[in-house]
Amino acid sequence: MKRTLLCAVAFAALTLGNLVGAPGAALAAGPLPCDVYGSAGTPCVAAHSTTRALFASYGGRLYQVRRASDGATRDIGVLTAGGYANAAAQDAFCAGTSCVITVIYDQSSRHNDLTPAPPGGVGGQDDPVPADALPVTAGGHKVYGASFSGRMGYRDNSTSGVPTGSQPEGMYMVASGTHYNSGCCFDYGNAETNNLDNGNGHMDAIYFGTLCWFSPCNGSGPWVMADLENGLFQSDSGGSENSGNTGNRNPFVTATLKNNGTNFFALKDGNAQSGGLSTRYSGPLPTSRPGYSPMHKEGAIILGIGGDNSNSAIGSFFEGVMTSGLPTDAADNAVQANIVSVGYGAPSPTAPGTLTPGSTISLRATTACCTTRYIRHQNDNAVTSEISSGSSSLDKNDASWIVRRGLASDSCVSFESRNYPGDFLRHFNYQLLRQPMDGSAQFRADATFCPQAGQSGSGTSFASYNYPSRFIRHYDDTVYIASNGGSNAFDASANWAADVTWAVTSPWTP
Repeated sequence: MKRTLLCAVAFAALTLGNLVGAPGAALAAGPLPCDVYGSAGTPCVAAHSTTRALFASYGGRLYQVRRASDGATRDIGVLTAGGYANAAAQDAFCAGTSCVITVIYDQSSRHNDLTPAPPGGVGGQDDPVPADALPVTAGGHKVYGASFSGRMGYRDNSTSGVPTGSQPEGMYMVASGTHYNSGCCFDYGNAETNNLDNGNGHMDAIYFGTLCWFSPCNGSGPWVMADLENGLFQSDSGGSENSGNTGNRNPFVTATLKNNGTNFFALKDGNAQSGGLSTRYSGPLPTSRPGYSPMHKEGAIILGIGGDNSNSAIGSFFEGVMTSGLPTDAADNAVQANIVSVGYGAPSPTAPGTLTPGSTISLRATTACCTTRYIRHQNDNAVTSEISSGSSSLDKNDASWIVRRGLASDSCVSFESRNYPGDFLRHFNYQLLRQPMDGSAQFRADATFCPQAGQSGSGTSFASYNYPSRFIRHYDDTVYIASNGGSNAFDASANWAADVTWAVTSPWTP
């Protein structure tokens, strides 16, 4: 779907710290989602995940990665049938270079595999997501989610078994309430087969984000909505009819949609780490506008984009399925219970307070004036702020960073936001920003910093990977990459050595 005027980008300031020690058992219990739906008479016709098997018997491929160094590809499968992704195989294959996800395989017998989406009515050829931007844990294993930035998306226009016309169907996806915006459209589900907007009712997809298409939208989102083409619906009237539906900001979110194709649809969401599903709407399809009752589904599958390839959305995807037939509430509840049993969470920090990849740290200024100030993100900019034990949780979260292997070099490091998974510190016009990793070589270079002995004689300084004479510096409370002398005010030689020297400390948010 498309919209000429998009709302401003909105992000949730929610801690990923909630992920560590998340509720849920170490291993998924009982039948897996597609076993549940199949037993209920609504079999999966598509099952996509980069983290785990969705059938208990599935022991095949989850996704394919392609590395930048030589263009070679490798399929990443599960460790055991019904188990979790073999992230170690990806890490070994992609060591020393970068990888993107070129195929997300369908685990059903239908082979409805997803590949980067071609150009459409809106937006050109879509890029694949970076393969390593969203490390998480599932079932106690390190796995990777799919982190979408703008111009990224997947599609299959030649599917098998996906409902068309007014045939009933259901679907769910696990996304994240810490990584979203108001762009159009972070969708998963049924869309047009020609990449165009073919009119009302030609789509039936789950949307997750803050694009409020019809008023009212209660709270600040992000909301689970139904993208039925030319509208993101929270009810038959369009806007929310549920004052309690103010959005879902949990780090992992279960989003469900079911639609009988003629006169009924329902939306539910829940915390994918604990508890059950909340019904946000259950009732008639829209009747005040033509085309939605009955529906005119076409049967393509999209992920991360709208039906006409509108591709300005960001989001995180871990797993999702589509069914033939309208799932029962009991089946939905059983699937949610299985998702919770996975225990989705963040990797446990290793060697906290060090530059070991996987560690969580904070970076404290060492200049005499400013030793209580730390690098934190604020309104997407990197700044320094005073942080203490009495600071708010938001301030502490914003001042905590996960050390990652350098996105452009193994011998350097990158800093991922603790509460915006997939967002990294990167420089742009010499200023440091917090932005979602888009997988490009430029971003990777801009977000890579090489540690060395502190320029002031103690601590650590961080040289820019692609501007090695420039170092991370605080100047007037803003953070730049700065040289020792130059035409910019932030390149001033006075206090330069101290300003580019940092103390790597234990994190304010573990």
